[in-house]
Amino acid sequence: MVFSAIITIINGHLVHRLERFPDKKEVRGPTPRMPTTRFTMDKITIKNRKGQKIVVLLQKAEKQKGLVFVVHGLGGTKGEQHIQTFAQTFRKKEFTVIRFDTTNTFGESDGIYEDATLTQHYADLEDVIVWATSQNWYQEPFYLVGHSFGGIASILYTEKHPEKIKALAPISTVISGKLSLQTPQFRDDWKDWEQTGWRQDKSESVPGRTKRLPWSHMADRLTYDILPEATKLTMPVLCIVGDQDKGTPPEHQELLYEKLPGEKELHIIQGAPHTFKDQSHLAQIKAIFEKWIDQVEEKQK
Repeated sequence: MVFSAIITIINGHLVHRLERFPDKKEVRGPTPRMPTTRFTMDKITIKNRKGQKIVVLLQKAEKQKGLVFVVHGLGGTKGEQHIQTFAQTFRKKEFTVIRFDTTNTFGESDGIYEDATLTQHYADLEDVIVWATSQNWYQEPFYLVGHSFGGIASILYTEKHPEKIKALAPISTVISGKLSLQTPQFRDDWKDWEQTGWRQDKSESVPGRTKRLPWSHMADRLTYDILPEATKLTMPVLCIVGDQDKGTPPEHQELLYEKLPGEKELHIIQGAPHTFKDQSHLAQIKAIFEKWIDQVEEKQK
């Protein structure tokens, strides 16, 4: 039996609880049945506003109960474990799920990582949603889920189009470029980055991969801050972050949480870094999402 601590804040009330997750050898009755709804899966290529290829993965529920867009982070892909976990949770609830690789990442879409910016990450999300509006499965309002860069892109979209969003889940989200420079990830060497023009990091997702970004990436990021218009996020909002996150730490998530005017939750996963890969952490996130989706759907019937 695995026990894992989670610090949870729901609508301003602190709950510190110990969650219980069975290990692989423990048998706890019959395996839960998956929904009987059938899904079709299609990989679709569309073009963004620049004419670049974006590869979209559509998992369409035959008896669709909702729609969700799931957005990966900087240098991520639609196939990362945590992105798949978000998607699988919504599939279990019989939602049609849209995942895609933004341009300028390491997935199947066009572009190179060195050209990645928040401006383009957001634009690609916007273009995917515009494409989706012409499809027969499209519905509003929909859920929007994003991790890190995908989180801030999702928030920016929601602040611009709050009427389209049923509920929002910015996970380990970037809050602003200014706050990014204050994190352990950047604060000690950002001046060198600015002077030399380049920053080089090892990939957390793919061992052996080196990632390089020009200073223009940060210059672009510094133009963004989601806090001034966070009061527009009146829909239910779910925030999750690891307590070992060095890029988007819990104290940054708390700044966002305090600004949110509606139903809101903040979960801090003990021992988890920025990118969730540990199976116990993913199990916790899945359980949190399942409960949250059920609550949102019940309250909005």
